[in-house]
Amino acid sequence: MASASHRVAPEHIHPDDVPVLTALAALADPVRITLVRELAGSPEWSRACGSFEVPVGKAALSHHFSVLRGAGLVEQRDEGPRRVNRLRRPEFDARFPGLLDLVLRD
Repeated sequence: MASASHRVAPEHIHPDDVPVLTALAALADPVRITLVRELAGSPEWSRACGSFEVPVGKAALSHHFSVLRGAGLVEQRDEGPRRVNRLRRPEFDARFPGLLDLVLRD
């Protein structure tokens, strides 16, 4: 049995395998838009999950990251006790050209 401190590595979906409606649904939520915008303005792998200023608890935040992973937008990896993130912008832009540019406009 795994210890309480051991986490299962997150599963990632490549943007090439994501239907457009899945991508649009992931980007339709205000919390997820905030996460994507903050990641877009941060160096890759520099943001831990708990470093985002969003009005949701830990369980809801985990769900939002799961949705973003499932849409091919975010990649996560564990670094010690932290789970860090990167926006998969090059891969996502190749699949859906211009979509992130529209979303990231203020």
